[in-house]
Amino acid sequence: MACKWLDYCPLRRFEEQGKLDDRWKKQYCESKDNWKNCKRYQMEEKGLYHSDNMMPDGIINEKLR
Repeated sequence: MACKWLDYCPLRRFEEQGKLDDRWKKQYCESKDNWKNCKRYQMEEKGLYHSDNMMPDGIINEKLR
């Protein structure tokens, strides 16, 4: 089962733009239950703000704009 936010995650846009490889998607978003470890997922579930350039591990990637 994939993360329920997969289709809405702004990281997909960065992938489409060639700014981010799909390793993150494979490791977190599409991996069985590993998406629960994604900081973006956790914050989204709590209704907390998180920037579009925050990676699944919680690091802010300043190169993504």
